[in-house]
Amino acid sequence: MKRKLISAIGIAGMVVSIAACGGEGGSGGSDKGADAKELTVWLTVDAQNNWPELVKAADAAVKKKHPGLKINHEYYGWPDKNAKLDAVLATDKVPDVVEMGNTEMLGYMVKGAFAPLDPAEFDTSDAWLDGLKASVTYDGKTYGVPYYAGGRVANWRGDVAASVGVKTPPKTYKELTAALDKIQKKQGGKFSAWYQPTRDWYAAMSFVYDAGGAIATESGGQWKASLSSPESLKGLKEFKNVVDDYMHGDKTKDESDRYIVYGQGKSAMIFAAAWEGATAEDPKNDKSGKLKGNLENFVMPGPSGKNMPVFLGGSDLAVPVKSDAQALAAEWINAFTGSSGQKGLMAKGNLPNNKTDLATLKNDPKTAVPATAAESNWFVPMAPGWGQVEKAQILQTMLQSIGTGKKSVEAAAKEADAAIDKVINTK
Repeated sequence: MKRKLISAIGIAGMVVSIAACGGEGGSGGSDKGADAKELTVWLTVDAQNNWPELVKAADAAVKKKHPGLKINHEYYGWPDKNAKLDAVLATDKVPDVVEMGNTEMLGYMVKGAFAPLDPAEFDTSDAWLDGLKASVTYDGKTYGVPYYAGGRVANWRGDVAASVGVKTPPKTYKELTAALDKIQKKQGGKFSAWYQPTRDWYAAMSFVYDAGGAIATESGGQWKASLSSPESLKGLKEFKNVVDDYMHGDKTKDESDRYIVYGQGKSAMIFAAAWEGATAEDPKNDKSGKLKGNLENFVMPGPSGKNMPVFLGGSDLAVPVKSDAQALAAEWINAFTGSSGQKGLMAKGNLPNNKTDLATLKNDPKTAVPATAAESNWFVPMAPGWGQVEKAQILQTMLQSIGTGKKSVEAAAKEADAAIDKVINTK
């Protein structure tokens, strides 16, 4: 599921009340509310629908240590979750545990909405996946616990590849482009050998990071955009090559309906969230009737010669700074996201929050591809003004200008850097 980063502006109204409340847990962790009699946990409907038994197991583990404790659960859909959270955080009656999309964490951490936590209190924190660890870290402190992850993989139609003599997924970028060239030549100009939406900044920035570039870099506490660096430009130019050579659809589109377009049977490959291939071949989306049984996931090779670094999505759990049961909240989070919880989440098809468990998935053919792909990952700049960057869709605008040929790569990147620099250090 695509989760959009909330703007820091969206929670500005609650800052005064949060600051007035205080409730900090020192440099990490808190004994506040260790003897609380009630705990309120907010999760999304993913947990309610897909792994309710894991929620019950966490409840049981905590109640065993705290007889008589009452645990309340509320479940929310992703579209309306943050509006409800913002409203309640401005009051004195807040939940004790909240689930956040990992790209949603930053704006709340910047505004002081969450209590600092001690990573040592949580299982496998020393092995948290880099991208997830970054999502819960701000100004040297930890404000959340990674819950589970979702990565990106390449997916192509094995039948279309076989039609040009390619019988196994490529291991290198050179092998990939050679196969795509053959597919494009055979299928013609109305077919997309690689359906790559131009505004898909998750994919484009993977090219940037693969080339050694970055969206922005930090020095001395200040962030500066770096899309115009030689390394970033190299990655952006290769992304443009992909769009020019293999993407023959609407070059002003984003990735929101990619799996639907893929299901129309006019493209041979996507680089997408791991669930998108399976969703495209669902009978209600497979309009061509040719995807079922013919789709293959594989680890996306990068032009650098290494696996392409992928954006690592997922969820985190945080404790609002106003919670009166911070210590119990931390206990519940560890019971839910700890060793047994991770095994349960993996059994449901999720990637774990840590490298140790991730390594075990590489030995199973069913999970080897997403697990291997997730090892190389990147995350957004953890800068105070990043929410404003994303709200303004600066990256999407740049990519559309590049993909449509409206501007050169250099000119579009320079313009994007200037726009990012205006807001990236603003709280």
